[in-house]
Amino acid sequence: MKFYLAPMEGITGYIYRNALRSCYDNIDRYFTPFIMPNQNRCFNSRELKDVLPANNRGMDTIPQILTNNAEDFVKTALELQKMGYKEVNLNLGCPSRTVVTKMRGAGFLAEQQLLEKFLDMIFDRLDMKISVKTRIGMEDAKEFYELIEIYNKYPMEELIIHPRLQTDYYKNKPNLDVFADALSLSRNKICYNGDLFTRKDYEAFTAGFPQVEAVMLGRGVLTDPDLVGHITRGTLPDQQRFKGFHDLLCSEYEKVMSGDRNVLFKMKELWFYMIHMFPDSEKYAKKIKKAQHLREYRAAVDALLRDRTMQMPGGSEG
Repeated sequence: MKFYLAPMEGITGYIYRNALRSCYDNIDRYFTPFIMPNQNRCFNSRELKDVLPANNRGMDTIPQILTNNAEDFVKTALELQKMGYKEVNLNLGCPSRTVVTKMRGAGFLAEQQLLEKFLDMIFDRLDMKISVKTRIGMEDAKEFYELIEIYNKYPMEELIIHPRLQTDYYKNKPNLDVFADALSLSRNKICYNGDLFTRKDYEAFTAGFPQVEAVMLGRGVLTDPDLVGHITRGTLPDQQRFKGFHDLLCSEYEKVMSGDRNVLFKMKELWFYMIHMFPDSEKYAKKIKKAQHLREYRAAVDALLRDRTMQMPGGSEG
């Protein structure tokens, strides 16, 4: 099985990816948070920094592009190709209302004729690999059966399927019946994405779909950065390694951000997920959340790590 890191806007940037690789090194491919080009530019400064080869050494990094304009997609892909990238990923999965109302991400799925014209152009004009990350539709799972007919017309490097509707956001359960149909209908390789948070989740999924060769992990890795290790080797949580990961991440953010407030915003965003590895830690979570300065933040994290034993979300099983 190959394991991919899902693109999570504002979270899985190059600093996070490098810290994850440095401390755990068990992810096969890293997908960047989306680049949103327009007719005036391919990248803003943050997006450019995130894809610079110097910031992605030693990683199989795949830049993701979010747009409904084929010219902008092609222009951006060509700039990435100049940097040495051999593959780009099209975002047809983002469920955010601000994205969808502009007919981007999952919102593009509702405009199938325009989507097909878009795909015609980018596959015709680009001499590089193109993968697609998609949801199964906007409001009705039946939409997927028309979408897969469109997708089958193109030689995708991979079709990454998150089997939820746009209207689901991250609620309800992934529609595994539609995913099963996708496996039988697709002419492209399929990667699965959605709700793999623990080793038990992974084992249940692979028991039902043994033919799947790649899975994309997002919130599961944000919660447990060694999730892949627990899945593949049955290892137990390593508190010292987690502390090394946390401290490296925090120090690297300090190097590129001015002021405690910006660093704390990044770290607190991650604790929304990571706190679930520490049972009965509500009071520590509150202290972390309330910290206004890095000194008191570090004291709160140190107290948590001293007083609570790490467990895998869902239990302490190996």
